[in-house]
Amino acid sequence: MTATNRPRWPWLLALAALLALPALAAAPGGNAHSGPSEVIFIVQLLALMIVGRLLGEGMLRLGQPAVMGQLIAGLLLGPSFFGFFLPDLQHALFPKNPEQKAMIDAVSQFGILLLLLLTGMETDLKLVRNTGRASIYASLMGILVPFGCGVALGELLPDSMLPDPEKRLITSLFLGTALSIASVKIVAMVVREMNFMRRVVGQVILASAIIDDTVGWIIISIIFSLALHGEIDPMSLAQSVGGTFIFMVASLTVGRRAVFFVIRWVNDNFMSEFAVITAILVIMSSMALITHAIGVHSVLGAFVAGILVGESPILTKHIDEQLRGLITAFFAPVFFGIAGLSADLTILADPKMAALTAGLIAIASIGKFGGAFIGAELGGLTKREGFALACGMNARGSTEIIIATVGLSMGALTQDLFTMIVAMAVITTMAMPPSLRWALARIPLRKEEKQRLEREEMEAKGFVPNLERLLLAVDDSPNGKFASRVAGVLAGAHGSPTTVLHIVDAAKPQTADNENKVKPDTKALESRTEQQKSEAKKEVKSSAKQAAADAKADKVQSEAEKKAENAGAAVKEAAEQIQKKQKKDEKTDAPLEITTIVHEAPNPALIAEEAKKGYDLLVIGLEKTSTRGKEFHESVASIAKSFEGPLAITAARGELLEKPDGKLSILVPVNGTEPSRRAAEVAITIARANKAPVTVLYVAVRTRKRASRMRRSIRTRRHEEAILKDIISIADSYNVSVRTAVRADLAPDEAILKEMGRRKHNLVVMGVGRRPGEKLFFGDTAATLLEKSERSLLFVAG
Repeated sequence: MTATNRPRWPWLLALAALLALPALAAAPGGNAHSGPSEVIFIVQLLALMIVGRLLGEGMLRLGQPAVMGQLIAGLLLGPSFFGFFLPDLQHALFPKNPEQKAMIDAVSQFGILLLLLLTGMETDLKLVRNTGRASIYASLMGILVPFGCGVALGELLPDSMLPDPEKRLITSLFLGTALSIASVKIVAMVVREMNFMRRVVGQVILASAIIDDTVGWIIISIIFSLALHGEIDPMSLAQSVGGTFIFMVASLTVGRRAVFFVIRWVNDNFMSEFAVITAILVIMSSMALITHAIGVHSVLGAFVAGILVGESPILTKHIDEQLRGLITAFFAPVFFGIAGLSADLTILADPKMAALTAGLIAIASIGKFGGAFIGAELGGLTKREGFALACGMNARGSTEIIIATVGLSMGALTQDLFTMIVAMAVITTMAMPPSLRWALARIPLRKEEKQRLEREEMEAKGFVPNLERLLLAVDDSPNGKFASRVAGVLAGAHGSPTTVLHIVDAAKPQTADNENKVKPDTKALESRTEQQKSEAKKEVKSSAKQAAADAKADKVQSEAEKKAENAGAAVKEAAEQIQKKQKKDEKTDAPLEITTIVHEAPNPALIAEEAKKGYDLLVIGLEKTSTRGKEFHESVASIAKSFEGPLAITAARGELLEKPDGKLSILVPVNGTEPSRRAAEVAITIARANKAPVTVLYVAVRTRKRASRMRRSIRTRRHEEAILKDIISIADSYNVSVRTAVRADLAPDEAILKEMGRRKHNLVVMGVGRRPGEKLFFGDTAATLLEKSERSLLFVAG
């Protein structure tokens, strides 16, 4: 069914429901004069959600942000439209009595914190660093110029428009802030839609908006503190600025580690559903209370909490989508609807107010556009890029509405000023998308941009870049150390948190020096009967054995924990190796978290329980990898069967068995399948970190008849070239050079073994697929290599 033929009955049903809402509010039990009513409260929520969702959908279809539809929904349901034509019904739906209004306002106020949390989660501070001075200049100039214009406007306003003429400076400062801040959410929407998210100008626009938001909420918090004191007192100002500075520094250092720990601990230890979301809400509320306690507004705490939560290494996409869904589906339409309800556009019927509003919009637009354009020039952008940046920074959107709501609640704005700011936010936001689209479409693509975009597009579809969390099961063998090296390289590529499960083989004999340290006290036994002596001797002997066993267990545990720490250190060392390489090429510095756990023997139940915490790859490296030639050892198989996700199994042999941290020479067999492509990514990542040579071997299916071989050569040559070209493009994106080879005259296992000997490779990285059955089996080729290869193997299974 096409879009033009979609049924209209859902829209008609929604319209009928809207017309019935005022009647429900005025029904018995919903009388506004009998005190607060939960019926009216529920009807209000229904109205805001339904109208907000319908108008948001309409805005999206017109190329506008959905949040504008939610704000317009509030304007339509408020005194500007519904209350103007049907005042009695509007008052029945949204009564003015304080008790009833407090119920919906409470949801709105908590919605502010959640929206700031979401804004913080979308804030990428690394982007600011990567864009350099261009975003800093653009943001600072884009703030200073309109801020100065806003303060000047506040000083020129008549006393009748001020909430308190004696506190004119606070209102002026608030106006300056309201005029100078851009909306990250609206800017990101258009930049993403135009596929400019990773372009230089797109990153500068986003980074500038991020700086705008961060600086804006700090300024708002300080102004709020000044409003509480009622005057500009140097001591209170110093206290506010100092408290904000200390809070920001503590949050971005100690607070970051604390938030990471809490989210990881809850994720790993709680079995109940949505426990991580509860933890995030607790973190947000706690930080909001902290900022309130130091005398600045709670919105700063919620915003900073969002930044820290968004940077958490194990914040999965699933959890992020759940939290985002809760906020955008319920709290956003309610909050923006309430903001629209608070504005009364009928005041614009007064020519004086209309002129003031037009002047406010002009000052805000010219100031922001001019300041951002000047900053772009100072930052080294071209005029076209500066024009696009200035267009993008002029959108106020949701950020402006939140600021205006905070200003109204703290008494810095009158109702008329609030309405003027809302009108300015709506007009500038709706004008921004078409102007930014027009400007971005005229910016040519730079050569270096094209290369970077191709690499990032490759990474987005890749295997290694999307590894968010790794699990490593190793023992203290050379193969375990080699597996730790492999896991460290993969984890270090993108700072993926890694858990090291150090497997202690309980079957191995352990020694203890203190088995006979506890001896019976024979003197105390002389006065007893022979039977008592015998019983006492047995008891003491049993105690001695137990003490010796405990001492042995303690020693074994201590040694195991030390070995686990060594394995973790090996992972970290390998990770730092690749991160050091990346700093030169991409200016990335992702911190790596290593958690070490000791388990006795390869227990499938324990592995399965650990796997529930959410891992993208299990790396296995045990001393006994195979038995009877072609089969994996039972310990490896039991661990692998307990993990449903991708696997990487190492089998260190030859020189890497003697020296697990030695030089590498890698061979990657490929055949065009997804597992072989994954293996190629892993091999290239390892090669990049170790500066190792790589040979990509395409193994074709062997055909016996000569005529068939000739036909096959003609038929499949292009296919082979396409497969090799794809792998080469992956290597090029990582700045790794690879050799290529094609073998069609041998069976796959023979071709791999022969190429390995010819090039003297000491590691084969092979993509495999799990085969059904009781045993762990990756196919005949992998089984033959497991049996015959004298060089090290790394199997990457999907």
